[in-house]
Amino acid sequence: MTDTPPNLRLAARDVPFPSSISDTARASLERLVGADGVPVNARYVMPPPEDRAAWSRMKTAVDAQYGAAAREAAGALVSTVETITLGDTVVHVATPAGGVRADRAYIELHGGALVFGGGEACAVGARKQADLHGVRCYGVDYRTPPEHPYPAALDDCLVTYRHLLERHAPEHIIVGGRSAGGNLAAAMLLRARDEGLPMPAALVLLSPEVDLTESGDSFEVNRFVDVVLVGSLMSNNRLYADGADLSAPYLSPLFGDLAGFPPTFLQSGTRDLFLSNAARMHRKLRKAGVHAELHVFEAMPHGGFGGHTPEDAELAAEVQAFVASHWG
Repeated sequence: MTDTPPNLRLAARDVPFPSSISDTARASLERLVGADGVPVNARYVMPPPEDRAAWSRMKTAVDAQYGAAAREAAGALVSTVETITLGDTVVHVATPAGGVRADRAYIELHGGALVFGGGEACAVGARKQADLHGVRCYGVDYRTPPEHPYPAALDDCLVTYRHLLERHAPEHIIVGGRSAGGNLAAAMLLRARDEGLPMPAALVLLSPEVDLTESGDSFEVNRFVDVVLVGSLMSNNRLYADGADLSAPYLSPLFGDLAGFPPTFLQSGTRDLFLSNAARMHRKLRKAGVHAELHVFEAMPHGGFGGHTPEDAELAAEVQAFVASHWG
C-alpha cells in the first residue's frame, strides 16, 4: 500500500500539428521541431540559479539574438523612440507617427523569462505598441538578474508608473505586459494599490507568468507540446527571486488579492505552457468582481506564432480594440 496518489500515465505518442489553424501558423510550429520530433528549444538548458557567471554569459548571448530579431522587425515600424533615465530606471519612450493623443500613455513590460529581452528588443517592443495604439508608449527596460534580482525590476516598473501619474490622469494610462512582463504588470498594480496609488484604466496580460511556483496543470500537460517554451523556468524564477518566497504576491501575483484591479485582457493558447496561468488569473479576477476577458487561441504556443500569421494579426486587433474601448 502507498499513500502516493496515482498519476495519469500516457503511452508514447506523436502529437500532430492541427489542420484547424492557418498554413502559416502550422509552418511556424513545424520550423521549431527537429527531424527527431523534439522541439529545437529543448536543446537549451538554463544554468542553475547559483551559477551567476553562466547566467551572465547566457544573458549576453540571448539578448544578442533578441536584438537581431528586433532590428529585423523594426523595419516595418513608423514610430520613433528616445531613451530616458529616471534615476536607476531606463525607459524607451516611443512616439507614433502623425498625430498623438498627448494625454494618453501606454506602459509596455517586455517578456524574456525575467532575465532576457532588455535593450534594443525592449525599445522595438515599445515602438510596436506605439504603432498599434497610436499613443506614446513607455517601454520599461527593467533591471534583471543575475546583476539585479528582485525587487529591482518591480522597483523600475513602479518608478515609471509614478512618473506617468505625475503627467497623466490614471484613467488615461494603460499597462500591458507579455510573459514575464505580465508578471511585472500585475505585481506592479498590487504594489501600487498597496502604496496608495490609483489604478490605471486597464491591464493587458499576454500569456502572463503570474505563478512562479509553476503549480498549474498546463505546466505538465503542455510540457514539450509548447514548442516555444518547452518546459519549466524554475531556474530563472529562483535566480530572479534571490531567495524570496516564490508564492509571495509580488512574485506570483496570481496569489494576491486582486480586488480593485482595472478591466483586464488575458490571452493564451491551447499549446501554451502558461495556459493555466491565464485561465486561473481570469477566474480569480472574475471572483474579485473585475471585468476580465480571456482569449485562448487554437494550437498557439507561448508568445504566439511569430507575429506573421492571421492568428497573430487577430490577437493584435483584439488587444487594440480592448485598449481603445478603455481609455478614460
